[in-house]
Amino acid sequence: MIYFDHNATTQVDDRVLETMMPFLKMFFGNPSSLYRHGRLVRSAIDSAREQLAALVGVQPTQVIFTSGGTEANNLALTAIKSESKLAISAVEHPSITEPAEHLASLGHELKLIGVDRNGRVTQEAIAEIIRYRPALVSIMLANNETGVIQDVAHYAHQLRDKGIIVHTDAVQALGKIQVHYNHLGVHMMSLSSHKIYGPKGCGALIFEKGVGLKPMLFGGGQEQTLRAGTENVPAIVGFGKAAELAGSELAQRAEHLLKLRKLLEDRLTVIPGMSIFSKEAERSPNTVQFGIEDMDGEMLLMKLDQKGIAVSSGSACASGGGKPSQVLAAMGVAAGLAKSAIRISLGKANTEAEIIEFTNLLETLVTPG
Repeated sequence: MIYFDHNATTQVDDRVLETMMPFLKMFFGNPSSLYRHGRLVRSAIDSAREQLAALVGVQPTQVIFTSGGTEANNLALTAIKSESKLAISAVEHPSITEPAEHLASLGHELKLIGVDRNGRVTQEAIAEIIRYRPALVSIMLANNETGVIQDVAHYAHQLRDKGIIVHTDAVQALGKIQVHYNHLGVHMMSLSSHKIYGPKGCGALIFEKGVGLKPMLFGGGQEQTLRAGTENVPAIVGFGKAAELAGSELAQRAEHLLKLRKLLEDRLTVIPGMSIFSKEAERSPNTVQFGIEDMDGEMLLMKLDQKGIAVSSGSACASGGGKPSQVLAAMGVAAGLAKSAIRISLGKANTEAEIIEFTNLLETLVTPG
């Protein structure tokens, strides 16, 4: 199989798995227990917290471990006060848009921050949001569909100056580009383990003290009373190791991915009817989303799957409703072209030979006759 869906999930790195194994077999104690077996496990969580904190340039006490990026995003939105206004970019992940819509149903005013045809938040849109005066703004750092990187640092400082709380979903940015919390200037940042060759079931919210988070789970004092429940120790340990590797190998990975992405785009460009979305914007080095006129993205995905190539459809259909991606819709992409979308998200183990094999096959599948 050729696997081109690393924005969905990544394979656990062998070095990460090796680090996790003792905590699946030998060191199984509850980290809240006071005896030695529990203290050893607590120490492993503390070490993982330090590893993740080092990757993004924060203090370990600013790291709250969660079950993943989705929970981290939901937890971040608890910082909004009763009946306050909320603003999110029009290209957010559903784990932001859906809880934001839920908050709107409870009485919060919700406004979408517009983007240009390449999926970038604009200065004009930010100026409008500042006039709107929300209590909290969420703008993702790297988009999961298009890979577009937002200038979060530039906008966060403007919003902070107006007393607005700023959150960024950095799940798709971590491990692909430099992610430094203080440089971004945000109050909160969401991260996920399984996007950086760590295990599923673990994420984190990085937060600034005093931001006013409220727990969604009750029944224990774990994670500074903000996330009750016995910690998923093997996954947390794995996340820590994955974070350490992401930091030490970031430049090497980014260079490799960018080289592959350039080759992919060069070969895609010659296919008739091809549109590469957000091509003019700064993007994650691993992500290419494209559409082909008069093609059905879901059908093309299945044809590629039959040939042993795993990609993602960019149409993001909800419950079989056939609705095209809200990200592409926000960019003004025509519905027909949006429903043809395919996302390629590359990983550190992919090769030039795989790119060539894929593009050769793709051309035969989309060429009439």
